Amino acid sequence: MKNEGQKTNDEGQKTNPFFDLNYESALESLDDEFFDRVQPAKFSQHVLRFRNDQLLPILGLNSSTVRDRHFLEFCGHFRGIQSRLALRYHGYQFGQYNPYLGDGRGFLYGQVRGIDGQLYDFGTKGSGQTPHSQSRDGRLTLKGGVREVLAGEMLHYCGIKTSRSLSLIETEAFTREGKLVRGSVMVRFNRSHLRFGTFERLDYYDRPDLIQKLLDHVIQYYYSHLWQQPDSYIRFYAELVERVAQLVAQWMAVGFCHGVLNTDNMSITGESFDYGPYAFIDTYNPYFTAAAFDRQGRYSYRNQPSICRWNLEMLQRPLSAVINISEMEAVLETFPELYTQYYHQHMLYKLGFDRLSFLETEELIDLTLQFLFLTKVNYGQFFCQLGQRFSPEWREDPDSILQDLEFLVSGEDITILKRWCWLYHQLLLERSPKEIQQIAQHLQQVNPTILLRESEIESIWKAISKQDNWQPFIDFIKLRQL
Repeated sequence: MKNEGQKTNDEGQKTNPFFDLNYESALESLDDEFFDRVQPAKFSQHVLRFRNDQLLPILGLNSSTVRDRHFLEFCGHFRGIQSRLALRYHGYQFGQYNPYLGDGRGFLYGQVRGIDGQLYDFGTKGSGQTPHSQSRDGRLTLKGGVREVLAGEMLHYCGIKTSRSLSLIETEAFTREGKLVRGSVMVRFNRSHLRFGTFERLDYYDRPDLIQKLLDHVIQYYYSHLWQQPDSYIRFYAELVERVAQLVAQWMAVGFCHGVLNTDNMSITGESFDYGPYAFIDTYNPYFTAAAFDRQGRYSYRNQPSICRWNLEMLQRPLSAVINISEMEAVLETFPELYTQYYHQHMLYKLGFDRLSFLETEELIDLTLQFLFLTKVNYGQFFCQLGQRFSPEWREDPDSILQDLEFLVSGEDITILKRWCWLYHQLLLERSPKEIQQIAQHLQQVNPTILLRESEIESIWKAISKQDNWQPFIDFIKLRQL
């Protein structure tokens, strides 16, 4: 994808398919109190590094008719007439309330109705300073952009509701902390950029009228099945609690650590977004933290469920202006049970089973995690090879289970391995030959064969930074999108 620089023409602007989408001013028409109108930075260089053709059909667009120059005009030069709204929000950062937040390096670039009838956001990242930038530069490093593209595509491939990158455009380099770094601007595509912190800001300024107005907006556009229904407010909160419980259960099952679960990074639609120092765990370590600055381990891998619950509890404070607090507290009491149900379900899927009894489920998952923790076998590789090497013979001979896997287990680890194999064998014995075939298919469908380890991300970035070689990045994206 070549550098188009400042190239443009009137005909190109008129025929750009991004400009003709079915835009709606849903948030813009709500109230000026929710945003600041901003202008994007002007960059001297625009190089299209990534275009997500998989998202175009959702917009009713055909990738064969959308040119690279269309992406550059829309996602780099921002020549459309769409809104540019830097959203206002606050949030709890590492447990402390911060009233000095908001979109500091991006803006809501437009809201568009997809062919599925859902409303989607275009949101920029790295597009320059806003009134909320404070002392920050409003820029995004190219490495940060690459990492976010990879995170969105990997999580989507794992079946998790997530924001995805529509495009990544390299801009000119800039200086940060005395070092020259390559810059980028990204356009994110997701259901909504409204956050828990959007409500928290309104509570901070004692605006119960706007809290109700925003809540009505959220229900009307993102929980439309509840719109104008009896008890719609508490039913909204109950559904959000369930969505978040399922989301964090999926993170835990695939071994994903978000890294910075502040309330301003929690979406009001219950989808995963805003990826900074994330990681997919290499080995099963409950205490793993993705962010080097998280020295106390607040956002460690194991803490993610409890932190998400805490964030939902903090959301009760602004929502209590509209919803009875005791009703919300009662709803939140269901979070641990909901999380456990979803986590068990997703872990069973990864182990090949649709359902087991509660005791069988707990025993199998606990033994699996013990095995992974004690042996330090790569978390993703274990499930990947379980899917690739599963054999119907495992039902007949427990000694054949896991014997041909590529990783080696020795010494004291043999005991835990044999316990796991015996239990797995007993569970297979209770299944019919047809069910065994279904297990084999399930294992291959659920467990990814290509993993996004930190070493893989660094390898992709090294090729880009050292040789300007984008092929490993392109290859990874293609494999994820097959």
